[in-house]
Amino acid sequence: MNVITKTVSLPDGRTISIETGKVAKQADGSVVLRMGNTVLLATVCAAKDAVPGTDFMPLQVDYKEQYSAAGRFPGGFTKREGKAGDNEILTSRLVDRVLRPLFPSNYHAEVYVNIMLLSADGVDQPDALAGFAASAAMACSDIPFECPISEVRVARINGEYVINPTFEQMKEADMDIMVGASADNIMMVEGEMKEVSEQDMIGALKAAMAAIKPMCELQTELSKELGTDVKREYCHEVNDEDLRAQMNTELYPKAYDVTKQALEKQARQEAFDKILADFQEAYDAAHTDLSEDELEEKHAEMERYYHDVMRDAMRRCILDEGIRLDGRKTDEIRPIWCEVSPLPMPHGSAIFTRGETQSLSTCTLGTKMDEKLVDDVLERGYQRFLLHYNFPPFCTGEAKAQRGVGRREIGHGHLAWRGLKGQIPEDFPYTVRLVSQILESNGSSSMATVCAGTLALMDAGVPMKKPVSGIAMGLIKNPGEEKYAVLSDILGDEDHLGDMDFKTTGTRDGLTATQMDIKCDGLSFEILEKALMQAKAGREHILKCITDTIAEPRAELKPQVPRIVQLEIPKEFIGAVIGPGGKIIQQMQEDTGATITIDETDGVGKVQVSAPNKDAIDAALGKIKAIVAIPEVGEVYEGTVRSIMPYGCFVEIMPGKDGLLHISEIDWKRLETVEEAGIKEGDKIKVKLMEIDPKTGKYKLSHRVLLEKPEGYVERERRPRPERGERGDRRPRGDRRPRGDRRPRGEQRHNEE
Repeated sequence: MNVITKTVSLPDGRTISIETGKVAKQADGSVVLRMGNTVLLATVCAAKDAVPGTDFMPLQVDYKEQYSAAGRFPGGFTKREGKAGDNEILTSRLVDRVLRPLFPSNYHAEVYVNIMLLSADGVDQPDALAGFAASAAMACSDIPFECPISEVRVARINGEYVINPTFEQMKEADMDIMVGASADNIMMVEGEMKEVSEQDMIGALKAAMAAIKPMCELQTELSKELGTDVKREYCHEVNDEDLRAQMNTELYPKAYDVTKQALEKQARQEAFDKILADFQEAYDAAHTDLSEDELEEKHAEMERYYHDVMRDAMRRCILDEGIRLDGRKTDEIRPIWCEVSPLPMPHGSAIFTRGETQSLSTCTLGTKMDEKLVDDVLERGYQRFLLHYNFPPFCTGEAKAQRGVGRREIGHGHLAWRGLKGQIPEDFPYTVRLVSQILESNGSSSMATVCAGTLALMDAGVPMKKPVSGIAMGLIKNPGEEKYAVLSDILGDEDHLGDMDFKTTGTRDGLTATQMDIKCDGLSFEILEKALMQAKAGREHILKCITDTIAEPRAELKPQVPRIVQLEIPKEFIGAVIGPGGKIIQQMQEDTGATITIDETDGVGKVQVSAPNKDAIDAALGKIKAIVAIPEVGEVYEGTVRSIMPYGCFVEIMPGKDGLLHISEIDWKRLETVEEAGIKEGDKIKVKLMEIDPKTGKYKLSHRVLLEKPEGYVERERRPRPERGERGDRRPRGDRRPRGDRRPRGEQRHNEE
């Protein structure tokens, strides 16, 4: 067993180790990554050959957290890990987005990357280590791959950039971004911020690059030591270079002409398709000697070559003439129109349309009972702000059935969620759910979701701190050329054929979230800064369109929104409000029709009362306040007789607070039984609180003091109770019968019988 271990240090002195050759040896590549008590296993396997007809990179990355890693049982009836959760899907996407561009463009074999969390103590964050582990597994294999990469999390804490911070440190951070990069180039960025500047973000990227470089060097050393720096041979494409050259010569001018016409999306696609169809028809007529199967293979090759022709035409048109596919300038934003309250019954709704991208978003306000339970391996809690993003096929004109939510929808929705969540006040009592339905799509529907979400939130009356807008940026930069173009508000084709997809969201005062995928080498920080500043100008333009539609959140909630009132009660009264087995709180909800929730936070009980109308809320609040109220000596209360005893009756003067009304305190006249006064269980009776026992807290009540005292009434003198020392003389202990003379009780009883 040839076990190799390599170690790399983080800037703060913590270490990460990579071990290979010990476990999972039948995989093409496998490593065990350790950082403190956090352990990840990453494996990679690739098929020997490509599936015939495959013209893309069939990569599948799966990140899975085992509950046993944290010493926990999974939830549910089966007590077994099920389908991937959102957190696992998002981590898988982060790794996929860095690895995918580094496979050769002509490599089409299926590749499966699996990353498992095997141990975690809740200190270090494992998702920041997944990319490093996956790339190290690739380095241990002979699968064709351009260069090693790594990922790190960067947080800014008290003005300092921290690499791979702990869960505890993240509580103080105002920036949380994941950066994936090779030793020389940034590949991927995603994260959220608390309104930071563009320069602050660039500083974080520089800190990430400095930390990633030694991780990549470690993998290069490991690959050479294992001999996997020489990759396997493959042949997944058969190319006809003569045909490629012919198509480039004949079709490039036609494609360039279509590019300059500034057609709409569908018309442009039809024009591009016609160019290829005409060429294929002419080719088939000129090659009647080829069989149908041979022509089909040629058509597949033509589609690949034509993709490159269109890509070159679009890029050269932008670089040489500054003309984009829809005729805009590089920094121009498409026409925008917005509308709020297009739907009558949702609590808030809005339509945001930018060019051929459109989002219809709705906002629903709920109670604490509507919060989402999060039960991940290392995170347990509740979410009170939810955002769901839907991308039906019709939004791009596709004729196919709509299936379940995919990884793309989860990723896009999460980005929009991160961009908006910081602007919802922490003391807002409602649970908020945004749903974005993408009705049209031609570029950056996730950013349209941010804009439509802002409009819907303000339409619902959510008191946002500041409105948020978002924009997607692009880049055209050919290798070896100094010339480049930064594009604002990119189209779908500009994303697909360009070198960068860079999304930013923010308020007027700074960035709140970002996502970036870079497909080219040598992107300088100067170009990145220009893109960020151009994005800022675009966001401000979009933000003005939003505030022109609705300047600020509505002052009043809509009539159909449930009303919520919050109050705090002393911690010791939480049990009294809930009651044994929830009896009291359930009874209050049944009596009033309100929904009541209570939590202990920071040493106090926080009660939330919600109901469709004010009367129900007032009734519930009255009952709660009665429970938590402290009875005062001398006050008169109208109570309810709860039980009758020979010596008096117990009267409930407040919910959950009973006092004894002694038989002598019912009336001025002497009563032999409580029933003589006509008192029954359930009767209402006015009583005065005379005394609270300082030791037991019991309440002493009186009814007779509220009655007129009879004329000539003389209070009976009560015989004083003797002190303990005044009891009669007790028989001296020496006069008692000796214990030894006593018979057992059972024997004595038997003899007596």
